[in-house]
Amino acid sequence: MANRSSTSPEITPSRSRCIVEHDTETLSFELINYMQLKGMEVGKFVSSPVCRVGGYEWEIRFYPDGLNKEYTGNTSCFLCYLGKDQDVSAKFSLSMQETKGLQAQVASFGTLDYAFTTGLNEFGYPQFVTRSKLKSLARFGDGCFTIRCVLSVSKESPPLELHDDLERMLEEGLGADVTFGVGGREFDAHRYIMVARSPVFRAQFFGPMAEKDMRHVEVIDVEPTMFEMMLRYIYNYKLPSCNNEGGGYNAAI
Repeated sequence: MANRSSTSPEITPSRSRCIVEHDTETLSFELINYMQLKGMEVGKFVSSPVCRVGGYEWEIRFYPDGLNKEYTGNTSCFLCYLGKDQDVSAKFSLSMQETKGLQAQVASFGTLDYAFTTGLNEFGYPQFVTRSKLKSLARFGDGCFTIRCVLSVSKESPPLELHDDLERMLEEGLGADVTFGVGGREFDAHRYIMVARSPVFRAQFFGPMAEKDMRHVEVIDVEPTMFEMMLRYIYNYKLPSCNNEGGGYNAAI
């Protein structure tokens, strides 16, 4: 038979949770006449109107003659984050199609995942579309192309602090509408919180035998310390640490 050891119960404290939301938009940047953009020089770009997604400002940057000499013969395209005060995580994809004429799909790339910072605020494709391909399409069409960026920005909302707010209500007694008498002590509480958290109190306050406008409840056969712990657990879903040195509760309790 296995030996059994007696240990104090472990109480897992409640944790605040952050909710991550995603704001997704499609940015479109129309290049009216590609042939007029030729010869801008390497490293020069044209940019889309500034768009606000996820609470931050963004733009598409297109380099007709490439980002630098390493990518000679290619155009380059990047998504640029214009914020200055905060790092931002985002997912995005870039594509280009002919706006008019043949309306051909010129280029399409998969989704990129990138953490934008003030120092690294531009990310994308230095080899976007070859200049020869765009030149050829422009000759047979009208030279108008549209760059599309599907952008999804991650936003982290503040942690949920409902339990802390409810605990503060309990401590301050603000709006309390019921009093519990326990072993000569009295505890103020809020009946609707008690009802929402406990089927026992739901039956007591709103069951068939409930007294109308009950404002005082006498609790018997429960120690005040135990009731206070239970009350706090109802409000904030956590208990004090278990110890035998005061300030918590002992294994017997």
